[in-house]
Amino acid sequence: MLFSCVNNSEEVSDLLKEQNLPIGKAKKAYHVYKDSGAITSKLITPLLLDFSNRKKHPYNEFPKGVKIINFTNNQQDSVTITGNYALTYSKTEVSEIKGNVVVVNHKDKSRLETSQMFWDQKTRYFVSEKPFTLYKENDTITGVGFECKEDLSKHLAKQTTGILETKE
Repeated sequence: MLFSCVNNSEEVSDLLKEQNLPIGKAKKAYHVYKDSGAITSKLITPLLLDFSNRKKHPYNEFPKGVKIINFTNNQQDSVTITGNYALTYSKTEVSEIKGNVVVVNHKDKSRLETSQMFWDQKTRYFVSEKPFTLYKENDTITGVGFECKEDLSKHLAKQTTGILETKE
């Protein structure tokens, strides 16, 4: 006996979509992004699930955590973002990072810790309504809710407490 089946790639993609399965899976992914030959960022994750077959809202899921290193100023300055779980929506370029989220600006040694934040990759901006702690120079700021640039500068902290050094 001889059996055979024929499917086109669109039928397979639709089947995976209906069953909410990823179209691709990568283990121990290490992805380097370049712009004009210069490295702009690196993404490291133990598991990446690709749901780009979703027509309305394609996304990537990082269920076992993610580490992203962004470079600026000819790779002299860098910011590292880590979290236990992440979703990245490719159409909007907005990511949600959850669970032990830590952002470190290596140039000025500032550090942000929170449980969840949203990252707009187009505007390079972080937003959260969760409790946070921001360490900058000799200051430690805690609060609930914040907005800031990706390099942790020009921040807007809400419901804050902490000890701040001032020159006045």
